[in-house]
Amino acid sequence: MEVAQMLAGHSLLVKVFLGFLVAGLFVPLLTAKKPLGFRKASFIYTMIFQAIATMIAFAGIVAIFTGDLGWSATSIIMMAVWAVMMYIEIKKYKVIKLANLNNPENHKLLKGAFIKISIVQILLVVTMVVLMIFKAKGMINI
Repeated sequence: MEVAQMLAGHSLLVKVFLGFLVAGLFVPLLTAKKPLGFRKASFIYTMIFQAIATMIAFAGIVAIFTGDLGWSATSIIMMAVWAVMMYIEIKKYKVIKLANLNNPENHKLLKGAFIKISIVQILLVVTMVVLMIFKAKGMINI
C-alpha cells in the first residue's frame, strides 16, 4: 500500500469521525426522557468513539513510519489532540456511569455537559483538519 493511499484512508477516517461526532450531539436529545437509556447510549457512543479515534491514530502512525515521514510538529499535535480527546471521553463516560441519573437535575446537567464536550471535540477535530489543509496548501509551515 502506498503512503498516499494510507494518508487518504486516514483522511477518510477523520471525516467519518467528524460525522460521528456531529451525530453524537443527538444522543442526549434522543434519550431525554430515559435517564438509563442515556447511560447506555453514552456507553455505546464512548466505545465507538474510542474505536474510530484509535483507527485514525493507528492509520496515521503507520503512514508516518511506512512513508518515513518523520515526526513533524503537526504529527505531534495530532497525537496530543488524540490523547486529550480520549482522556476527555473516558472522563465524560465515567461521570455519566457513576452519576445518579434518576435525579432530574443531574440528568439535565449531564446532558448539557455531554453536548458541550461534544462541541469541544468537534472543534478540536475541525481545527486539526483546517491546520492540515493550510499546511498542504503551503499557507503555513509547521
